[in-house]
Amino acid sequence: MQVLLQHLAHTRSGDKGNTSNISVFAYEPEFYELLKTQLTAERLKAFYRGVIKGDVFRYEVDNIHAMNFVAHGALGGGVSRSLCLDNYGKALSAAILGFKVEVPDSLRSKLHGQSLL
Repeated sequence: MQVLLQHLAHTRSGDKGNTSNISVFAYEPEFYELLKTQLTAERLKAFYRGVIKGDVFRYEVDNIHAMNFVAHGALGGGVSRSLCLDNYGKALSAAILGFKVEVPDSLRSKLHGQSLL
């Protein structure tokens, strides 16, 4: 089944200059393994459809079931240089919660909210 990331993880973010930091924390260890496979740096960048102009790097933090994405060129030149307020790091981390993840039926009972697409 396909579900939104928000049912498997929560996010945190930060921004500095033209770089956004997006951290994804899996609710369950089983979800983390799915996310490591499906939520790659390339797929995260593609999800934003041209908003992120630079490289995206993913750092895995296995002991806390988290991934940290560093997205360069993600904030329209930087918060103080852009008139587009939606490009703040917090908006980017909230948006990724709409990323679609394939989840086996066996994990249905562990989903938070359990809403399907």
